[in-house]
Amino acid sequence: MKGTPVTHTSASAGPSGTASAPRLKRTLGAPALLLFGLAYMLPLAVFTTYGLVTDTTHGHLAGAYLVTTIAMLFTAYSYANMVRAYPVAGSAYTYTQRSFGRHLGFLTGWTLLLDYLALPLLNYLVIGIYLNAAFPAIPAWVFIVASVVLVTVLNVIGITLVSSANLALVGVQVVFIAVFVITGIAYLTGVAQMPDLITPFFSGDTTLSSIAAGSAILALAFLGFDAVSTLSEEAKDARKSIPRAIMLCTLAGGLLFIITAYIAGLVFPDYKNFTDLDSAPLDVMTRIGGSALFTFFTAAYIAGSFASAMTSQASVARILYAMGRDGQLPRRVFAAVHPRFKTPWLAVILVGVVGLAGALLLPLDIAASVISFGALVAFSFVNLAVIKHYVIDRKERGAKAIVAYIVAPAIGFALTVWLWTSLSVTTFIAGGIWVLVGVLILAILTGGFRRKPPVMDFSEEDPAPLAEAPTPAPTA
Repeated sequence: MKGTPVTHTSASAGPSGTASAPRLKRTLGAPALLLFGLAYMLPLAVFTTYGLVTDTTHGHLAGAYLVTTIAMLFTAYSYANMVRAYPVAGSAYTYTQRSFGRHLGFLTGWTLLLDYLALPLLNYLVIGIYLNAAFPAIPAWVFIVASVVLVTVLNVIGITLVSSANLALVGVQVVFIAVFVITGIAYLTGVAQMPDLITPFFSGDTTLSSIAAGSAILALAFLGFDAVSTLSEEAKDARKSIPRAIMLCTLAGGLLFIITAYIAGLVFPDYKNFTDLDSAPLDVMTRIGGSALFTFFTAAYIAGSFASAMTSQASVARILYAMGRDGQLPRRVFAAVHPRFKTPWLAVILVGVVGLAGALLLPLDIAASVISFGALVAFSFVNLAVIKHYVIDRKERGAKAIVAYIVAPAIGFALTVWLWTSLSVTTFIAGGIWVLVGVLILAILTGGFRRKPPVMDFSEEDPAPLAEAPTPAPTA
């Protein structure tokens, strides 16, 4: 049920001379869409779960990213095909709802909503981890509480982030990655014994189960192409520009992740010697670049994480607002608009409370896995939606259609299900509870499933205009 905040609207006069419902303004071309996707993916996200997945894969993080990138390219292709069919906002919720009906559409959107509630949580968690590593005398919870309070207050007030900041955020991260790669290569040329160049991908002790378990967690890093699909009503020639941006975003982001993970695996192959798995990247930075690279990384990563927390909390608050406005959640709470700031202030505060509680109580591995749980469920249904829409409903059965609308999405579905089933039991318990809550809400909305649930309309202006939300930027 992810939707972008309505920030650019236009209205036209109807036959009677009255203004028709405001609509999103189509201003984004393919380059801007690609930049948006990369910013949302956060190129430095490779370091969010670096220690966790390196340990899970027994030192084969680059191999896990390679597998995830391949799986995500098939799913991105399915997203591209569904955008051509339905060039409207709403992403996986819209595609599933249009292909399989409102009930399944609601549950798919509800599952994906778990991701966007957990994304601010993950940002707060890593901010606490890395600032505590840089300033050990101050407990991590202090940084977490301060970040939550500051971000929540700014979102209630309605402070905006200029969309052009995406360029600066992506630029700084790409510059850091370039410096990291160059510094890493320089370090490797000076070591007494060059490590095996294939080891970061695969080695003799590689197991398929460990690679799959790591790859499943890494799915959260690819939510950027889902974010691009939600801009369908703000894109010029959406049926062409959005699919192109989705594929390029997935490929470019995957390559950045693989290269970064590969260099890190070469310069620090002794992953069992990490000081702490959660802050393992700091060991890598210190080894190859000393305190200077350590400081550069910390500053760049914290800045990106804070911006991500700001924008992701604003975005999910407006999704909850839309759900409250449309009667899918209690209107009195979720549809409440602050009389002065014109923001969904109760929804913002609720997201802040959830983020604070989760960041203080959940370990990094559970937080990351829960996000991947929701993403992989949504990705699976988007792959199935392609087959349903093009092959079953539109009856496209030619040779090209078989490859594009059966083979490709079937492979994407198989790969996402494989990764999904590779998540931990704890993740399934947490995700299952969330799904059951969604089923309960759906039962209430539909009078015991006897009527259809309401449909969220992402294209119309809210009845009470909200202050402009921050443009969704990077996610950790």
